[in-house]
Amino acid sequence: MSVRIGVEEEFHVLEVESGLLVPRAEPLLRRLPRRTFTTELHQSTVESNSGVHASLDGLYADLAATRRQLDAAASSLGLAAVAAGTAPLAPADSAHPTADDRYHRMVEDYRTIADEQLICGAQVHVDVPDRDTAVRVMCEVSPWLPVLLALSASSPFWQGSDTGYASWRTVLWQRWPTAGPVGCFAGADEYDATVRDLVGAGIISDPGMIYYDLRPSAHLQTLELRICDSCPRAETVVLVAGLFRALVTEACERLRTDGVPRCEGRHEWLRGASWRAARSGLEGRLVDPDTHQEVPAGQVVRKLLTRLRPALEAHGDLETVRHLAEEALADGSAAHRIRRVAQEEDLLACVDMLIAETRGERAALRATGTRPRKLYPAGLTGHPSPVSARPLTPS
Repeated sequence: MSVRIGVEEEFHVLEVESGLLVPRAEPLLRRLPRRTFTTELHQSTVESNSGVHASLDGLYADLAATRRQLDAAASSLGLAAVAAGTAPLAPADSAHPTADDRYHRMVEDYRTIADEQLICGAQVHVDVPDRDTAVRVMCEVSPWLPVLLALSASSPFWQGSDTGYASWRTVLWQRWPTAGPVGCFAGADEYDATVRDLVGAGIISDPGMIYYDLRPSAHLQTLELRICDSCPRAETVVLVAGLFRALVTEACERLRTDGVPRCEGRHEWLRGASWRAARSGLEGRLVDPDTHQEVPAGQVVRKLLTRLRPALEAHGDLETVRHLAEEALADGSAAHRIRRVAQEEDLLACVDMLIAETRGERAALRATGTRPRKLYPAGLTGHPSPVSARPLTPS
């Protein structure tokens, strides 16, 4: 049976004319189906939920259609939706909590951490046989998650300033008391007891506030990836989903065969590896999970592809994932593209690029120019999308 995947994507709500983050989620959501779209902590964010898919083709088509639907609704209100870890132009007073008792309690309890939760992530769910398996494979999958973060990095700017990071969202996100690398657990009972302890101690108010890089879903038979920035290009989400599914299925198979997860039991370096990925993205060096030494990012990405080849082939994903990975390495991370446009033009041009890529277009880069910039469908600028370059499923 195919191992299915699903995705949750978070989007910033921007005013088109100014490029500013705005608290307009509610009027936007009134024009969208609630079975697919929902609110988040702040009114400057909306979330979409994909269907469940066995193929990367199906996932891509779903994400692309959802983004078109969101863009159409936003455009009718003079708004735009942007998939990125942070919005380049987010005023300091952008925090407007959604009218919900849980969210208001979070704002009161966590103050500035919650106020500055003006960030967006992409979460991937992968089917697992059972909750015990989900918990037991987490420590085996965890060492490779910084690579997925680097592939998704899309948040170099914070409140109009260059942070020097590829994923500033990660730095903001890890301030929560239950964010970052997850520990090792013998099974679901031990994991659930830890969550109950955190709630009982008043550190979090409910299990939904477990924000670790991985977590077993509370209501689905899935393992959920939470380390990634939202990605301007839907193709990047598909790449991450394909790699994560292969990591999980490889770990599940090894657990089924060996009876115990292959884990060295020393994950102290994981937070540092995540920091390295957040700092450098694909443009610097990443920590090799095997040697714990820094090496060029492309070397670690290709090492992961080699490691996962059998699992990727089993799902029919190898050619698609390899093509998308090589394109990502050639084009650079979204953070790199955003920073390049800022250097050549300005932050409004960055917003234009992010809007274009989120709706499935690629912006034509140029050294100088004024708004509005000409936007071209993907595949017409010399940087073809994988959909136009080849089918997502190899023929």
